[in-house]
Amino acid sequence: MYVTHITYYCLCGHNDAKQYERSKREREGLLLQLKVMTHAVPLQRWRELGVEEQRAYIMRLLDALEVTDRDKRLKVARAILYLAQGVFDECDTEMDTLHCSRHNIFLLYEMGVFTALLELLSMEIENNQACSSAVRKPAISLADSTELRVLLSIMYLMVEAIRVEMEDDKPEWKSSRETFKTELASPLCNGEPFALLLFTMVTKFCSMNAPHFPMKKVLLLLWKTVLFTLGGFEELQQMKVAARERISLPPLPEDSIKVVRSMRAASPPASAMELIEQQQQKAKLPLVKQDSLDTYNERDPFKNDDSRDEEEDADDADNGLEGEVDPLDRDVIIQPPPPPAPLRPPTERVCFPKGLPWAPKVREKDIEHFLETSRNKFIGFTLGNDIETLVGLPRPIHESVKTLKQHKYVSIAEVQIKKEEELQQCPLTLGEEEVEETPAEVVYVGMLPNLSQYVIALLKLLLAAAPTSKAKTDSINILADVLPEEMPVTVLQSMKLGIDVNRHKEIIVKAISALLLLLLKHFKLNHIYQFEYVSQHLVFANCIPLILKFFNQNIMSYISSKNSICVLDFPHCVVHEMPELTAESLEAGDSNQFCWRNLFSCINLLRILNKLTKWKHSRTMMLVVFKSAPILKRALKVKQAMMQLYVLKLLKIQTKYLGRQWRKSNMKTMSAIYQKVRHRLNDDWAYGNDIDARPWDFQAEECALRESIEKFNARRYDKNQNSEFVPVDNCLQSVLGQRVDLPEDFHYSYEMWLEREVFSQPIQWEGLLQAQ
Repeated sequence: MYVTHITYYCLCGHNDAKQYERSKREREGLLLQLKVMTHAVPLQRWRELGVEEQRAYIMRLLDALEVTDRDKRLKVARAILYLAQGVFDECDTEMDTLHCSRHNIFLLYEMGVFTALLELLSMEIENNQACSSAVRKPAISLADSTELRVLLSIMYLMVEAIRVEMEDDKPEWKSSRETFKTELASPLCNGEPFALLLFTMVTKFCSMNAPHFPMKKVLLLLWKTVLFTLGGFEELQQMKVAARERISLPPLPEDSIKVVRSMRAASPPASAMELIEQQQQKAKLPLVKQDSLDTYNERDPFKNDDSRDEEEDADDADNGLEGEVDPLDRDVIIQPPPPPAPLRPPTERVCFPKGLPWAPKVREKDIEHFLETSRNKFIGFTLGNDIETLVGLPRPIHESVKTLKQHKYVSIAEVQIKKEEELQQCPLTLGEEEVEETPAEVVYVGMLPNLSQYVIALLKLLLAAAPTSKAKTDSINILADVLPEEMPVTVLQSMKLGIDVNRHKEIIVKAISALLLLLLKHFKLNHIYQFEYVSQHLVFANCIPLILKFFNQNIMSYISSKNSICVLDFPHCVVHEMPELTAESLEAGDSNQFCWRNLFSCINLLRILNKLTKWKHSRTMMLVVFKSAPILKRALKVKQAMMQLYVLKLLKIQTKYLGRQWRKSNMKTMSAIYQKVRHRLNDDWAYGNDIDARPWDFQAEECALRESIEKFNARRYDKNQNSEFVPVDNCLQSVLGQRVDLPEDFHYSYEMWLEREVFSQPIQWEGLLQAQ
């Protein structure tokens, strides 16, 4: 069954992730046993205590966290986890548990629990004994990361609960949210933000120095921390609007989030069997009613394009365009009128929607190229980058240039590149650049020294969690926090573990894809060369073939997979009585026709691929070389507007390289690109005669970009280079009057230092006084 009418809830703001209760479910494992230490909770019911009594009890828990005994510390941490989970033994409903959990978490943050947990987490990360013990073990299980999992679970609950805004939030909670957001973005651990500590955990795990780290929980916490501190897509859109106003650029032509939300999905391509059945049905229809059926029968835009995708990866044939209805009107239910009389003129066809969803854009480079071509044709010489002089050009060219300028779009990236070129040419004249300490800037500065390690580690985890990956002996073990100490012995236990393992991998893919997309979008807004630096590391680490390998599977099966057991989801499993599980109930799964988590991951990966290849001809050629067109066309079977949009974008940028036969055989796909993807007015994407379709020196293109990135990083972040331009104080009185802080024990060895460094050195004072 096709996935229909799916809304991309994970698009923006608090919808960058699932709803609060769904996020809590993903943190909890299906096989997690929630154990509560009875002696670690107050004898009186927690919800009957006053606020002051609750605070006093939390203070006692904080004191108990400082004991040296690991077992006692773990019991106290579990008691705090029980509070963060909503004291579910005292709750009757799931919503009651969530409300109590939210109240307790704000109280825990107010009492400084997060800071205490951060210290414990740092201790566990630096625990060399545990790391060396895990390295020597042949098989890692849940027991090796118990304390880490408890700490990360509490911290995840705190970040997620405080991050999400609710209508009934108290004023002090809103204040706590802003304080916590600032705290997470500021240098907390060794002069680095909290996200960098989690990145360090990821690299240690992937380098096999700490194989017991629970990567699923680390990645989820890292993603939510970046989402909280940097902001989601709606906040990013607001920041983009404000940034354009700051540098005096015109406003955006439309809100891309709203446009995508209003788009409708086109019907998916038909399989070969469906086409055969349709042809048999058409043969039985009376010819007199054919016009009416062509008018009102809902037809699919890619139906004949993908008829052989399931049998082979060759380019697909198109069987004609007659009777096609606009894809944007697919979901409008039209009541067919009675069949017309034979002699009556045919009925009116369905009206097409007015206008396209996106306003067209034109770059200044496109206008320059258009004028250069026109001047060579009509005048015989060019004027360089001049786009104002139109002398000697015919009137239609004037009108064309006027239309192009009306749709001219100057991006923030173009302004940043131009400013960077000026700073490189005149570093002393323009002075030092004022860099705003935004959260994205702080994260980039922290990631810069080890950026390649972070990127490679994330892609290793993505590869290990991909459903198309085959198990290898030398690959990293991402199941350390899902496999129990004792392997299952019954069929039912094996089925539960299998579902949990698949679900575990899906969550890892979801967290990594969302994290990479957020970082790319925020770095691009902060400075284009920060984005390009991360992008190049991703490309050089084979991110493009990795994503294509991910989509080279039965994508419909992946999106409709049911690797979840509803009765074991939190908080359902602790509020309701546990029913008896059977093999049949596990196979049935939940009632959803699709998996939000996997759809979210697929859209994120497509968006990452778009960002890596946009305006990069060398990377676009990688898509062509890896034969991505049939892989991407199979993804069009998912009837979800946003996913189809980014698939069509990826097909559009490589259309000119695929040859005339491919374009001829895929006219329905070409039509869908025209209807759904933004137009560049003089982008000859549908044909191969554009200048960008000529052979390029791809290595030179990447090297030139790398050179610009290195110059940017050296100018802005290289402290040694900047020290040459520090002002020097040449005034003798001010230099001698400076107060120098000397160590306390300096006076003990001062005479020895004076004898060694001053009196014993042969200094020719007369030579120093002589004029050079």
